[in-house]
Amino acid sequence: MERRRVVVTGMGIICPTGNNVEEAWRNAADGKTGIGPITRFDTSHLENHFGGEVKNFDPEEFLGRREARRTDRVTQLGLVAAAQAMENAGLQITDENRYDVGCVMGSGIGGIGTIFESIKAFLERGARGVSPLLIPMMLPDSASSKVSMTYGLRGPNFAISTACATGNNCIGEATEIIRRGAAKAFLAGSSEAGLVDVAMASFNNMTAISRRNEAPEKASRPFDIDRDGFVVAEGAALLMIEDLEHAKARGATIYAEICGYGHTSDAYHVTAPLETGEGAAKAIELALEDAGLRPEDIDYINAHGTSTPLNDVSETVAIKRAMGEVAYEIPISSTKSVTGHLMGAAGSVEAVFSIMAIRNNWVPPTVNLDNQDPACDLNYTPNVGVSREIKYVMSNSFGFGGHNAVLIFGEYTANGHA
Repeated sequence: MERRRVVVTGMGIICPTGNNVEEAWRNAADGKTGIGPITRFDTSHLENHFGGEVKNFDPEEFLGRREARRTDRVTQLGLVAAAQAMENAGLQITDENRYDVGCVMGSGIGGIGTIFESIKAFLERGARGVSPLLIPMMLPDSASSKVSMTYGLRGPNFAISTACATGNNCIGEATEIIRRGAAKAFLAGSSEAGLVDVAMASFNNMTAISRRNEAPEKASRPFDIDRDGFVVAEGAALLMIEDLEHAKARGATIYAEICGYGHTSDAYHVTAPLETGEGAAKAIELALEDAGLRPEDIDYINAHGTSTPLNDVSETVAIKRAMGEVAYEIPISSTKSVTGHLMGAAGSVEAVFSIMAIRNNWVPPTVNLDNQDPACDLNYTPNVGVSREIKYVMSNSFGFGGHNAVLIFGEYTANGHA
C-alpha cells in the first residue's frame, strides 16, 4: 500500500521574534534577537532578569476579559497560533469534515503560571481561595482541547509532553496518523508559557540557564566557547498539515512536505544528553530512512542548539555520527540564538523557520557565535545568514528525559521528493 504524502498548508506563530510568521521569520533570518529584560513581572527576587518574551500581546484584547481570565497563558498563546494557522490554511470546518480534522498540541510544562498562582492563593487564603478552574487551566491538554472546541475539530485530539522535543513529536505523530488514514488534516504544534519566576528559579539552581544579566541580547550563544546556559522563552506555533490529495482537492496552498520523522530515547539521564550522541544520531538516521534520503540530500539543519555546555557538544557529536563526513559540508544554525529556548514550543517554532528557510532559500544565522567551541567544529553559520538553494531541511529537538525527535521538511513537488 502506497504511503500517503503529508503536506503543510498553513502556519501560525507567536514568539519572541514576532507575532506572525513573516515578522518572526524576518527577524530570525536577519539575526535580530527577541531576548531582553523581562517586563511582565518583577524579577528583583531572582538571579536572572531576562528572557525571550512575547511582546505586544494583550490576551484580553484577543480573547475578551472573561475568556482571558479562564485560560492560562500557555493556552492563550496557542490560540493565537491556531487562529493564524486556520486563516492561513483556509480550511473551512463543516459538519461534513469536522471528524476528519484533528488537533495535537503539546506543552513541556503546561499551565505552570496558573499552578504557581493557585498555590500562592491556597497558602494565603486557604481552600476557598483556589479557583475551580485550576485543573482545566493547568492540564497539559488544555491548549489542544481549547483549540479543538474553538474550531469544532472532532478528529483525534490529544497532547504530547516530551519536554523540549514536544513540538517535533506533535508534528511527527500527527503526520503518522494522516499517513495511516485515520485523519485527513491536523492542527499540529505546541505552546509554552514557562517564563514564570518559579520555573526560572529552578532552571537557575540547576545551572541550566545563562546569567548574563549585563548583556541579555548576547546571552544565547549556541556553540560558542563562552556559552553559559540557555535563555527561557515563551511562545507557540502550529502547522496545518494535510493528506496531499485532500489538500489538492480543495486547492490549498502547499508550503512544504513533511518527508521524515525519527524518534528515540537516550534512556540515560533526567536532564543531561547522552554524551556519545548515540540516541540523537539514531533519531537522525531514522528520519533520513523515513524520508528515503541520504545525508548529502540535506541542505540545512536547524539545530537544537540550546547554548548549554552539554547539549551543543553532544548534538555536534550526534550529527557527525549520523551524517559522517557530509556533516562538515551542511550549513547548520540555531535560531534559539535569537528566540531563546521555548522548551516545549521550540520544535514547532523551528518547524516554521525550517519551512521558511526552504521557501526563501536562506540559512538563518547563529548569532553571538564569536568564538566557536573547538568541540563544536561544524559549520554553524556564525552571525550572518547565508543564501543557498534549500530543498530539504532537518530540524532537531532533544528534551529533558532523553527524548530525541527529528523532522525533515522538503520542498513540495508534484512528483514527490525534490
